[in-house]
Amino acid sequence: MKRPNLPRNDRLGAEGYGRRKMAAAEDTVSLNSANQLHGITLKMILEQLVARYGWAALGRKIRIRCFTAEPSIKSSLTFLRKTPWARKEVEELYLRSR
Repeated sequence: MKRPNLPRNDRLGAEGYGRRKMAAAEDTVSLNSANQLHGITLKMILEQLVARYGWAALGRKIRIRCFTAEPSIKSSLTFLRKTPWARKEVEELYLRSR
């Protein structure tokens, strides 16, 4: 029986196919979490969290100085846009609190 004309990297067999399939599933999970925030700006997220918790409680939930020392929407947005780990924590809190 003759092999199909496939590019060399596609001739991995069942094991290689399984690994590619798992990687695709992991990508789908990360895309779904990103899609939950589609159309929602960071400013909208922050305003809703402040309305729900207030600055003091938000500062206790996420230990970020811009939430505890003279907090404002403008300064918090500036910090969150420059700091990926902090933005991720704020987005995760928003998703959990919906």
